[in-house]
Amino acid sequence: MFSKILNKLKSLFGKKSISKTSKPKKVLKTTKSTKTTKTLKATKPVKGKKQEVKLLIKSFTSIPGVGAKSAKAFYEAGFKSIKDILSAKEEDLLAVPGVGINLVKKLKDYKP
Repeated sequence: MFSKILNKLKSLFGKKSISKTSKPKKVLKTTKSTKTTKTLKATKPVKGKKQEVKLLIKSFTSIPGVGAKSAKAFYEAGFKSIKDILSAKEEDLLAVPGVGINLVKKLKDYKP
């Protein structure tokens, strides 16, 4: 009885004790793969959806006044190209979170 209370106190204060009923932990061993680079096929890197989104957002930042946050906001609002942004109505642009009237004026004056 006393040993159980002592073990609880030790565990509360950070000292771990091993109880008699606990099972030993299993140790997992890792092995190296036997495949070599010669057996792998050389494939053309495929652009994933995330990479395409990143490139699109990066292209939005080429517009003067558009930073990373507003570029991401434009993408999330449904704009899929710079042409979409530049041809959008002022009301649609102002509906995008983080886009103010000054940025809308810059976008309307911008000539690519």
